[in-house]
This record gives sequence, structure tokens and C-alpha cells, in this order.
Amino acid sequence: MKQQNPFHRNSPNEVKIGLVSISDRASQGVYVDEGIPSLKNWLGRVITTPAVFHERLIPDETEHITSTLIELVDELGCDLVFTTGGTGPSRRDLTPEATLEIGTREMPGFGEQMRQISLRFVPTAILSRQVAVLREIENHAALIMNLPGQPKSIQETLEGLKDAEGKVLAHGIFAAVPYCIDLIGGPFIETDEVIVKAFRPKKKK
Repeated sequence: MKQQNPFHRNSPNEVKIGLVSISDRASQGVYVDEGIPSLKNWLGRVITTPAVFHERLIPDETEHITSTLIELVDELGCDLVFTTGGTGPSRRDLTPEATLEIGTREMPGFGEQMRQISLRFVPTAILSRQVAVLREIENHAALIMNLPGQPKSIQETLEGLKDAEGKVLAHGIFAAVPYCIDLIGGPFIETDEVIVKAFRPKKKK
């Protein structure tokens, strides 16, 4: 039986997305993980082009994190990978270090903006250590980003903040994601502009 190419797409603009929840207790079944369901639901509402999801629930251990991220990008062909959890200052919070370990280039602007959004709500946002990286292998590249662990914070950092009239107070990080994927050779991602408008440079006439 012929094995399917992991980089095959059912349509030219189909995006492959990895969702990784990193939690010792959730992975042991102590409590139900809320990060992945919340994230998948939000992405399903925002992305209007075809998307395929690969989900993983793993403990906060460096080897588990690095091997999972490598699997999602190198073996399953994910274009975009989000992690949730494990980004605080405790000794068990290893997600940023593991992410940097398998990345080829860092994308610091994503982490900076996430902290700016969260600081509008809690001063402890400065304790968050989320990072974003590119992982580049032969003929493929992916954007990997660490997100907060709480569903409400996940949505705020991705979507941004608006006032009661709908005016943007702070741009969410997802607005820059589609163009980043364009630049690294990935599929063309379109969004529901009511939720998040994907920012792309205007084409010169």
C-alpha cells in the first residue's frame, strides 16, 4: 500500500495546523484540557479556507515537547503550530526553551505583542515567556507559537481587543499570521474579517 505524502494537500490552499496542549496534570487525566478545544473552535470560526488539525496533549517535559513539534512539522507537514501552557517562570514550565531548541529562527514580535495585550488585564503578564519561531527543513517551513493556557487569554491574544463600538484597541497576533505563512512558502490563508482581518501589503499597481 502506497503511503500518502505528508505534505500532500487536498486543495492548494489547505492549511495544516498542529495544536499542542502542554500540561502534566491534563495529560495524566487529572482534569480535562480546555486549551485545544477552545483554540480549535476559535480557529474554525476565523479561518475561512480549508484547514486540517492535528491535536496532541502532552506532559511538560522537554523531550516530549521537542519530539512533538518535530513530528507535527517534519512528519505531518504542519504549516502552523500552536502550543498552550508551560510558559510561566516555574521550574516545570519548559515550553519556550523546547520551542527555541527546535526552531531555526526566532520571531520575537509575536511574544512581545502577546504580553502587551495581556498587560491590559494583569500585571503578571510580564511573567509570561511565550516565544514564536520558524522551523525550516528542506522544502518546507512552519510557524510555531506559544500561547497562554487559559481559553479567555488565548482568544484575547489571537483576536486582539476592541471597544464597545468595535474599534480596535490592540491588534491580535493572528492578524499577522497569514502573511507570515505566505512569506515562508505556505498556503494562502483567508479569514473572517469581522473577527480578524488578515494584514497583507497592498499590491503595487
